[in-house]
Amino acid sequence: MFYRPEDGHGLPHNPFNAIVTPRPIAWISTRSAKGQDNLAPYSFFNAIAYTPPQVMFSSTTWKDSVQNISETGVFCVNIVEYAAREAMNVTTNHFPPEIDEFTEAGIERAECATIPCPRVAGAPASLECRMTQIIPLKGGVNHLVLGEVVGVHMRDDCLKDGRFDVTTYQPLSRLGYRDYARVTEVFELVRPDD
Repeated sequence: MFYRPEDGHGLPHNPFNAIVTPRPIAWISTRSAKGQDNLAPYSFFNAIAYTPPQVMFSSTTWKDSVQNISETGVFCVNIVEYAAREAMNVTTNHFPPEIDEFTEAGIERAECATIPCPRVAGAPASLECRMTQIIPLKGGVNHLVLGEVVGVHMRDDCLKDGRFDVTTYQPLSRLGYRDYARVTEVFELVRPDD
């Protein structure tokens, strides 16, 4: 099968987001300029640079997260583990801005160390970020958020032999449609030039 996105695919569901998988999930926590906390998951997310460390996520609408980041210039990326899948799913709901997703999903919060923003207290890792750019993308409602990581929290049980070990918490990833996956097997490949 071949299709041009502009012409449509003719399938019951859009295959695009199921093709680019697995995608890590950024559980973005923010605080509005008025002090209202927000927590929402984004699967269009990734790390994009080492030095300085930088991340990106994109939003397919101008959601509360993007609004809060545009007001305050900060956000926190919380890594989602399999054990938190149900709580994360609660935060996919389109709550009005005055509703606190931490409270709705029963998630414990903690304050970030370098930015005025909450984080998910029990997350395997949390990346405190200063926004560097919000870029409007083609389509009118899509926005790319770029941030520099200025603080890193790692849960102690996720550190093994001096390495951050994903097998201790099983990262959750988005596959497409309503499908998710968890990492349960890890293997190493040594590069030819190592």
